[in-house]
Amino acid sequence: MDIPGFLYAGLVSAGGVFGYYKAGSVPSLAAGLIFGGALAYGAFETSRDPSNYTFQLATTSILAGVMGYRYYNSGKIMPAGAVCLLSVAMILRIAGRASGLTGPRRN
Repeated sequence: MDIPGFLYAGLVSAGGVFGYYKAGSVPSLAAGLIFGGALAYGAFETSRDPSNYTFQLATTSILAGVMGYRYYNSGKIMPAGAVCLLSVAMILRIAGRASGLTGPRRN
């Protein structure tokens, strides 16, 4: 099971809900739930078949790009910078697993 993938999806979804709660931002809620759901689907797919990482990688890359752009323009660490860093970490994790450098050991 792709526990880090599901945790990442949960954090993105929770961030959208928190943005709505704190600032009343409906776009934040919608984006958080849409991206969180897509990331959860990607984590589900990689849980079933670790080589099926394309959807998760694409969604994570889009989120990293959008939040990186927002961080570049605003200079605010929360939430844009933090989500961008977390997304880049997930991209590196997916790349490591896809290349066989990291992941479950096979005996």
